[in-house]
Amino acid sequence: MDEKTLKVSLEMVNDYEMRIRFDERWPALIMDEPGPLGKDMGPNAARVLSAAIGNCLSASLLFCLRKSHINPASLKAEVETQIERAERGRMRIGRSHVTITIDANPDDRSRMERCLGLFEDYCIVTASVRRGIPVDVLVRDQHGAILHHAPAEESHPV
Repeated sequence: MDEKTLKVSLEMVNDYEMRIRFDERWPALIMDEPGPLGKDMGPNAARVLSAAIGNCLSASLLFCLRKSHINPASLKAEVETQIERAERGRMRIGRSHVTITIDANPDDRSRMERCLGLFEDYCIVTASVRRGIPVDVLVRDQHGAILHHAPAEESHPV
């Protein structure tokens, strides 16, 4: 089994505001809770998780497309994450919905099919999150046509 350990350090700045350091290569990220608990000085953990899901799926799709010599003019992703009350009244992430919009040459559509069937399997964040949180994925072209849809209810091997 190939393992890799990622280390992140967190330090309380004030109240619920935290300074997150990944390593010396990048500036620190400030995270905070929204009011009334925190002062909303940065994204909270649920927003960062949503960004991680969207980023991982986008990067996985781009990687496969580029390996197939397809270079979209643009790619945008939006992630909507629902926060809901669980059985004991605690707030939990209920599900995330990801919409990826790619501006690609219509002549490349048939070659894109392979990537659209593969890219989710290579996204380590989404595959891991799906063990406990439903995540559905929708890929559209620049005109809104659906290129790929994987509803959260589908079985996803991990």
